[in-house]
Amino acid sequence: MPRVTEAGLVLVLNSGSSSVKFAVLDPGTGERVLGGEAERVGTPDAVLRVRQDSGDPVTEQLTDGSYQAVISWILGRLPSSGSGPGLAGAGHRVVHGGERFTASVLVDDEVIAAIRSFIPLAPLHNPANLAGIEAVRAARPDLPQVAVFDTAFHQTMPPRAYRYAVPEEWYTRYAVRRYGFHGTSHRFVSGRAAALLGRPPGELRLVTAHLGNGCSLAAVRDGVSVDTTMGLTPMEGLVMGTRSGDVDPGLFGYLAERAGLTVGQLTDALNTASGLTALSGVGNDMRAIESAAAGGNERARLALDVFVYRLAKAIAGMVADLEQLDALVFTGGIGENSADVRGRVLARLGFLGLAEDPGANARHGRDTAGRISPDGPALALVVPTDEELMIARDTARLCAGG
Repeated sequence: MPRVTEAGLVLVLNSGSSSVKFAVLDPGTGERVLGGEAERVGTPDAVLRVRQDSGDPVTEQLTDGSYQAVISWILGRLPSSGSGPGLAGAGHRVVHGGERFTASVLVDDEVIAAIRSFIPLAPLHNPANLAGIEAVRAARPDLPQVAVFDTAFHQTMPPRAYRYAVPEEWYTRYAVRRYGFHGTSHRFVSGRAAALLGRPPGELRLVTAHLGNGCSLAAVRDGVSVDTTMGLTPMEGLVMGTRSGDVDPGLFGYLAERAGLTVGQLTDALNTASGLTALSGVGNDMRAIESAAAGGNERARLALDVFVYRLAKAIAGMVADLEQLDALVFTGGIGENSADVRGRVLARLGFLGLAEDPGANARHGRDTAGRISPDGPALALVVPTDEELMIARDTARLCAGG
């Protein structure tokens, strides 16, 4: 087992509606000592895939697939330090913190009640996040827990960025506004980009592009988020793997009348059967789309063109509140691995002072401190995200009284 720094280890949990992703890591070094994912949680077919240290993953069938059983299994197999597991605490990804939470917090009864009150804003996510918190509390009531909110980083947005032009009662009574998501990733990569550039975050104006199955941008001015592309829900904004991104809300009435679809059916289709999947016809994997497009598949070419065009247009829009751009930062599965997408985007944004260094881009910036552009008024970087490490560091800091 690797040496544990003074802060101790942190258990990081991302509890979904049918899965639990977990990692045990040292917040000081970022080293993982245990990680994996439980799938089909809550069913008799639950299975657990575990990787310990640098060994090969091991798959286990669980006789009890409840959240409580999964969490108990993880806690029971933690590496020991002294008389027991060397855990400083458990950190949880929580999707929605509403307007209340502007930073990560230690979990107590009041915080749990608040997370529960935001379930109408994230009905698929917050209940699962709470299940993870409650499972840890039942198994280890003495263990401090921290909630790290996807929405918190964006709570610095000004009203001009987060308000919708809708009836006032919708905001005051029903909390209808733009919240933004992927905040933990945007916070991590903006801080890392500042370090790579050798400049204080408070002097930088960045656009961070988290591009994966879910996609969002953030305009980060002087270290804080001033705008983002996701809104009340994670469906707003960019074209994504299975989500539509921005559409005319008038389509709800149009398709309800013409196709006989309900609001629930339309919402589900826009979340799970749209985006790259709908356009390409080959699924939501950008690698498969790029391969099909290179082979002449017209739908795949269209999907790639739409994705890049909408992305470049949104990046340009983010600069409106920055007034200038120091760097564009790519992250996430697509952002970190698709040189083709990055190159196409940069080719559209020359008017912002951006350009591609083809060699550095092909190597994903790995030997140029993340840089994939030549010297110029604005730089482009590839910065791998690490939300688990960000959660672990917040957890260690708060558990230590910071």
